Amino acid sequence: MDESTEPETHDRRRREAEPPGPGAPGGSRGRPRGRLFGVLDRYFGLTEAGSTIPREARAGLVTFLTMSYVLFVNPQVLGAAIDVPGAQVQLLMATALAACFGCLVMGVFARYPFAQAPGMGLNAFFSYTVVLGMGLSWETALGAVFISGVLFIVLSVLGVRQAIVMAIPDSLKLAIMAGIGCFLAFLGMRNAGLVVTDEATLVTLGDLGEPTAWLALVGLGLTAIFLQLRLKGALLWGIALTSFIAVVSRAEVYDTGEDSLSVFPGFTQGVVSTPVWPSDLVGQMDLAGALGIGIFNVIFTFFFVNFFDATGTLTGLSQKAGYLDSRGNMPRAKTTFSMDGLASMFGAFVGTSTTGTYVESASGIQDGGRTGITSVVTAMLFVAAMFFWPLVTVVPGAATAPVLILVGAMMMDGIRHINWDEVSEGVPSFLTILAMPLTFSIADGVSVGIISFCVIKLCTGGFRHVNFVLYIVAALLILRYIFFS
Repeated sequence: MDESTEPETHDRRRREAEPPGPGAPGGSRGRPRGRLFGVLDRYFGLTEAGSTIPREARAGLVTFLTMSYVLFVNPQVLGAAIDVPGAQVQLLMATALAACFGCLVMGVFARYPFAQAPGMGLNAFFSYTVVLGMGLSWETALGAVFISGVLFIVLSVLGVRQAIVMAIPDSLKLAIMAGIGCFLAFLGMRNAGLVVTDEATLVTLGDLGEPTAWLALVGLGLTAIFLQLRLKGALLWGIALTSFIAVVSRAEVYDTGEDSLSVFPGFTQGVVSTPVWPSDLVGQMDLAGALGIGIFNVIFTFFFVNFFDATGTLTGLSQKAGYLDSRGNMPRAKTTFSMDGLASMFGAFVGTSTTGTYVESASGIQDGGRTGITSVVTAMLFVAAMFFWPLVTVVPGAATAPVLILVGAMMMDGIRHINWDEVSEGVPSFLTILAMPLTFSIADGVSVGIISFCVIKLCTGGFRHVNFVLYIVAALLILRYIFFS
């Protein structure tokens, strides 16, 4: 497929529900004027996407707010394994740099509203399994992340990732989108304290009297009302109003680095804070050590998990945004997948674990983001966070949790198109949706779906209707669970 081909389908319902913007066909002010706007319109396809710069900017801000927690959570996780002077500050800056670069290349070159940042699952694998568990140095672990990124790009350029995505049936693509929605909702409910761990039942209802829980419920109700009223920027207004309630009510929902949550501490570092260059992290990856034969399993695991996590996430987000054409193909797929690998390489270079596409990008897409401008705005906000990061602390996790829950609910829309009467279609789809939140892994959800789909088809005479590439993938997945789990 021509890499320059623009998306052929978009979220028409949203465009019909909202008045056309100044850059949309049929807008009351005609075609946009201004040389700069014209350049952006031609390159990013604003008019064809039925979007406008203000809408894209707003979506970029929503995406940033829903994933800004990475600036604080990632340093905490990696700080358990990386011991350098001022580790938390340096890791925060490295996280911001990696997120900025990932969002920028995805927005400028792939031209999609998909935000990238260091992933939450692989950072735990990096710290607790590879470094603390296996005893490898964090420099060697960074080298393994870098090499996995190189493999990403090679397979993307060769079209292998594209071939795998094309081989996945439509039912599984829809299930992946719904599974990501369930994953998002579960993540939001966990962050809000609405769902907590229980030894007897694994999970149970949290204490609704806790500040984080009741504030999230208030935010959930308010944001749902805004969405029902079709308020523009409903998700952003929900985050802003919930954060305002948290501050004025002095709710103890802010993590200040202590063992317990506290009220908003104010801007103790001032509103503007001078960035610190992560000199002890940048360029410290040990490629020679990572190429050692003994850690092949580490490189493979980094590569495998991120491959299917990113592939599943990108497929689900593309389905949500309406980018897949009638054959289920994503335009500019090679470029998009390559940017995913490039972001991982850069992240390892600046000193953080694997960088990948965030499912929280769905919040910006839901708010109207349709082009790469959304990701560019998100990248700019990560840069701003390096200077104004105290401002980010005014948004607690309880304010972004409702957005994750609501976006998750909206991503369930596609399952009505799955042929549930056909067992070979319905069961793998169901397992895909169920496995993602229960295993807390998008990659495992995709894997379970692909394996079960191939096995059922193979055993019931429908093997000729399955792309041969998918059988190869299923076999590799089975081998991975046998030898590398």
